[in-house]
Amino acid sequence: MGVRFHERGFRVRAAQSGRNGEQGSGPLWLGLVLCLLLLGCSAGPDWRTASRASAGIAPDPAVTPEAVVLVYGAKAWGWRGWLAIHTWIATKRSHEPSYTVYEVIGWRQRRGLPAIRIEQDLPDRFWYGEPPQLLREHRGEGVDRLVQAVDQAARSYPWPDTYHAFPGPNSNTFTAWVAKQVPELDLQLPWSAIGSGYQE
Repeated sequence: MGVRFHERGFRVRAAQSGRNGEQGSGPLWLGLVLCLLLLGCSAGPDWRTASRASAGIAPDPAVTPEAVVLVYGAKAWGWRGWLAIHTWIATKRSHEPSYTVYEVIGWRQRRGLPAIRIEQDLPDRFWYGEPPQLLREHRGEGVDRLVQAVDQAARSYPWPDTYHAFPGPNSNTFTAWVAKQVPELDLQLPWSAIGSGYQE
């Protein structure tokens, strides 16, 4: 009801403005709003200089002997971050000195690389200026088996060379695929993980 009330109020004001000889103010106002939105979309830091540093929230492998599985999400780059997140998985086996990161990145294809990325890396990097949020964590006894299962599932991902921001497959499709193949992850992605429900 509140929406209708405001809509009616807007129409009354618009009609009154027209009677007062201000018929052009509506389109002018709308154009101004659109310009501001476009400026907002293009404003902000350059992705080339946006932070990819560690957020410092992952267990330090130097003092964490047990196996670890981490699932992170961070707001997508640019205007997509208003609605969507980028997700990835990081793992390390017992006594391993570094993490392996599993994720899908669309712009890798522009360089002739697979969309899927499996590399030793910092597990908790900022996603181009956006801080990562921990979505799921497993560590300790029995997690080595989980690390192996995640690795096998990631390497069998059916769309390693394909990326579409919407409806998928994308980074969230990948994370959801791994979670489906490895139910022991006990992972429920948030609604903002757009593409997680993609099916070919």
